[in-house]
Amino acid sequence: MKKSEILKEIIETRRSIFPKDYSTEDIQQEVLEEILNAANFAPNHKRTKPWRFRVFRGEEKLNLGKELQRLYKEITPEQLFLQKKYEDIGNKFSKSNVVLTVSVNFSGLVPEWEEIAATAMAVQNMHLTCVANNVGAYWGTPGMKDYLGKFLELEENQKCYGLFFMGMIQN
Repeated sequence: MKKSEILKEIIETRRSIFPKDYSTEDIQQEVLEEILNAANFAPNHKRTKPWRFRVFRGEEKLNLGKELQRLYKEITPEQLFLQKKYEDIGNKFSKSNVVLTVSVNFSGLVPEWEEIAATAMAVQNMHLTCVANNVGAYWGTPGMKDYLGKFLELEENQKCYGLFFMGMIQN
């Protein structure tokens, strides 16, 4: 197969695949490193590489899920709170093998939108690499992400733009 045909197939088969469809198989460390490395090839003005990813696995991943559950409960008015949604948050984390937080580090060297766009391109590179490695993934942007700064110890010039859930695809 020609490179262009392989690329076309990867682009055309890229889909959001949710944790309910992940297997219990671990993502190999080499594959995770390949996925993260793909982000570094995203175009970015003035080479600011504004994306910041933090890898959560195991107990740390479950703690991130608990923090999102806590935030959901805290910021949702009682009349809008849904127990099922609360439980679904925890389930996404328990069924995912790896969860990345996706944050932007604003350098002040270029307009903010350019650094957000560069980060989105980095996530797309990771997503395409996931497809090539039979890893399911999706970028979630729950409202609680806006309250994760303290938990993630983000700096003043950084902002969380979501979570990238990953898991091996069930056969």
